[in-house]
Formats: sequence, structure tokens, C-alpha cells
Amino acid sequence: MYKTHFGLHELPFGITPDTSYFFACANYQEALNTLLIATKNGEGFIKITGEVGVGKTLLCRKFMASLGPEFVTAYIPNPLLEPRTLMLALADELEIPQEKDVDQHQLLKAINHRLLVLARSGKRAILCLDEAQAMPIETLEALRLLTNLETEKRKLLQIVMFGQPELDRKLDQEAIRQLLQRISFHYHLGPLSREDMEFYVSHRLRVAGYAGGRLFERRAAKLLHASSKGIPRLINILSHKALMLAYGEGKQQVVARHVRAAARDTGAARHPSRYRAWAWAGLPALLAATGMGWVLLK
Repeated sequence: MYKTHFGLHELPFGITPDTSYFFACANYQEALNTLLIATKNGEGFIKITGEVGVGKTLLCRKFMASLGPEFVTAYIPNPLLEPRTLMLALADELEIPQEKDVDQHQLLKAINHRLLVLARSGKRAILCLDEAQAMPIETLEALRLLTNLETEKRKLLQIVMFGQPELDRKLDQEAIRQLLQRISFHYHLGPLSREDMEFYVSHRLRVAGYAGGRLFERRAAKLLHASSKGIPRLINILSHKALMLAYGEGKQQVVARHVRAAARDTGAARHPSRYRAWAWAGLPALLAATGMGWVLLK
């Protein structure tokens, strides 16, 4: 187990979105600030996009955790739902009791009533939708109708959509052009630069308890950025594997050959042109021998 070997109290490179590991580099802090400012201003629709693995879900959870007590949040992680089911999910998040056979009209009335009650008590409701690119067109249109719920002063429900770039293409369709016009704030999350990636790796190691010197030597860090393309999820996967290889050799530092072998074992990584065949061949055996396979990253 490499935790003890490197002086860690927990594994630093898991791929579950843990807000204690949120890395506030310029890109992510700007996205978080955009969300906080837009919601405090009462904007109706906000959109955050980014490629697979850039940290949208972690940003979403950090955003919700950063909101004050005046906000009530509803979170739907998988909005691949038809309109009525989405409204039922929203009603459930807002703790609205419903009959099994309630029709969509009554459901909308109940949601409106609950939102009015919240507004009168000084609360503001926010619906966060993860993986929003999966939403059917009809459900996106239902979302637009939900933002029609308002008082004379402000919207009763604010909606934040987190999705892959496919969401932009879906919103460009003529059938939902009214929804696109209502998105007042948008931010696109890109990959990490090499400098930010080095800070990101150091940050996660510190959070996990590492107190030593440079753990990834410079050539290893350069190769890690090239192989991961700056995508945090891939950085985590490759770093985890590279640490296992260094541990398997009894080394106290990750070097380039460890990252190179990790990249060859990871289908989504950009494979380096040269690598040590013995290191590549030994990685699956090391995973099995240490009992530290992907169960640690799920």
C-alpha cells in the first residue's frame, strides 16, 4: 500500500468528486465566481460546459457547498428524463409530497406554490443539473417553462446546467432557441496548463498528507501533462498508477518511466512515443500484486 510508503493518510488521486480537493486555479476560481455572482444576482439560466473529465461535477458540488443559508438547492445528477419525470425529481428535491398519478399541470402548480413559500421566507431556490447534454429537447423546453415561475421582482427558480460541449450544439437547435436566449451567464472549463497541473498535483498530495519534497521529478511532470492533455481525471488516473509503480520499485520519487508506463496502460491517455517495455508489461502484475487496482478509484 503506497500510502505508508509516501507518508500519506489517504489516496490523493481518486476520481470521485471530493470538494476537499477542489483546486482553485484561475480557471476554476473564475468559473466558481461566475456561478456565485450570477446566482446572487438572481439570473435565471447559467451554463457551465467542459470536456469529459475536466471537473464539472466537482465544481458543481463546490458551488453548492459555497452557497449561503439563504439558498435551497435541488441537485439532479442524471437528467436523461422526460419532462414529467424531471418535474417529479425536482418536487422530490424540494420536499413536495406528491400522489403517484399526479398530472403535469398539478405538479407544476405544486412546485410553484413551494417556490412562493420559499421566496416569502427569504429563501432562493437553485436547480443544478449535471450531465445536462443528455437532456431530451422536450425536457429542455420544460426547463424553460419552469423559469417562467416568477414574482414581480425576480425568478422563483434559478437553473444551472453543467454539461459537455454537446450541450451547446443541442441548444443551437431552432426548436429551443428561446431557452438559449435566456442563458445570461456561461463559462467553459478548459484543461489545466502545465504550470497549473503541477500546482494541482502538489495540492492533492498536500491535502492527502504528503509533507516531503518534490514527488514527481520534472521530466515525469512534463510527461504527465502531455499524456493527460491537462484533463484532471486523467491526471488522477495516471498519477495513481505512477505512484504504484514507484512504490513497487521501492522508489521515493516518480520518474518519467513510471508515467510512461501508466500512460500505456490507460486507453484515454495520449501514449508517449517511447516507453520501457518491461515497465508496461509489469504494471498489470503490480496492480494485482498490491491489490490496488481500480477499486481504489471507483
